[in-house]
Amino acid sequence: MFRDFRNRSKEDTSNVLHLNGRENVAPAADHRIKIDRALQDHLELKSRMHEALLDRLNLSMIDKVEQAELRRQIAALVSQMLEAENTPIRSDAFQELVDELIDEVLGLGPLEPLLADPTVNDILVNSHKQVYVERHGVLEATGVRFRNERHLLRIIDRIVSRVGRRIDESQPWVDARLEDGSRVNAIIRPCSVDGPALSIRKFARNPFTMQSLVDQGTMTPKAAMLLEALVSARLNVLISGGTGSGKTTLLNAMSSQIDGRERIVTIEDAAELQLQQEHVVRLETRPANVEGSGAISQRDLVRNALRMRPDRIIVGEVRGPECFDMLQAMNTGHDGSMTTVHANTARDALGRLEQMVTMMGSDLPARTIRGQIAAGIHVVVQLSRLSDGKRRVMSISEITGMEGDVVTMQDIMVFRRTGRTEAGEILGQNQVTGIRPRCAGHLTAAGIDLPADIFQRDEVTA
Repeated sequence: MFRDFRNRSKEDTSNVLHLNGRENVAPAADHRIKIDRALQDHLELKSRMHEALLDRLNLSMIDKVEQAELRRQIAALVSQMLEAENTPIRSDAFQELVDELIDEVLGLGPLEPLLADPTVNDILVNSHKQVYVERHGVLEATGVRFRNERHLLRIIDRIVSRVGRRIDESQPWVDARLEDGSRVNAIIRPCSVDGPALSIRKFARNPFTMQSLVDQGTMTPKAAMLLEALVSARLNVLISGGTGSGKTTLLNAMSSQIDGRERIVTIEDAAELQLQQEHVVRLETRPANVEGSGAISQRDLVRNALRMRPDRIIVGEVRGPECFDMLQAMNTGHDGSMTTVHANTARDALGRLEQMVTMMGSDLPARTIRGQIAAGIHVVVQLSRLSDGKRRVMSISEITGMEGDVVTMQDIMVFRRTGRTEAGEILGQNQVTGIRPRCAGHLTAAGIDLPADIFQRDEVTA
């Protein structure tokens, strides 16, 4: 019933009559009122059923009951309660009601269908009445609704409590994750004026590979081959890009080239990396407790990781003073380390690293900081989400050293636009610049055989 109304809402409200050249929107408005009333009735019914179930179910035993048996028991209880209320309901609507109640008891309520939808990349809850999703890089409204703010708050609390985090008036925002690694951010009143807001960045159940990124047009086969070679040769890589540009996805894909015999330590604010190797130690920051103490920062974890005999250190994203410790690690034998940073261009990424090092409060000269960056990082990979919603590798740039006080770089590959289709899709591909990188000798010394023409300049074809 609920989903039927949700799917028909746009169609029904667009039904307007043209009389004497004017639009008569009254029939559409009437339809909308009926739909909203029916949706509210359904939410109230589900609320009553949910509260009654919580009173009757033994919640401590739920995890030990098989899904089929739990569904049978919930269906029987719902049938009894509907009969007691003398509330008739169609068979298909009854099955959907049972599904939604199971989601409420075991999962994240109205969000479960969106989490199960493989075409949804982001779930954006602006309030209990407004939920958007991103599909293929484009935002669209949904018919998903929460009963009220309290209902949404209960779902948020269920998410954050599973990972040992908290959210309340004293700490009104939180970063968390779901069991599958999906990234979650929640913020509540008083910081969120219109009520609780929730953002979920979904991660693919099957992590992306370099080949799958090539197949969907994120990069060319040559670019993928070069990035795989850089990881195998243990060069330090910085992945840069804007929000939602695919930095973590690319980091996961590139990490698949790390030798399984190496010891990897990952450091994140909320653990979301999906490394495929077995020898991985995952570290996660911790916020302060109610008394304001006990916080563990990324910088604390990076310094601790240096004592854990890592072959490679992977920081999910550098945001502050931990950048200095990460550069120190890259300069002291932890070759092949990787991290990500928010920046619009590869050159801006180096500027951001410099700014973050100064956040330590030390009086290091700018030249010294830039020297650490030039010596520690070998390659910067720039990503971007273009206006058509697609994510692309915009450039692969090598850091070649310093000239005076300036860190010098050269582009190995860049994305060249060739046009735009009528549908708005941006045309173009990664183009090799023709510059043979200095790291080519390092790749050869590491025993990596690349095709002879991989650094040969090529032209973009329309």
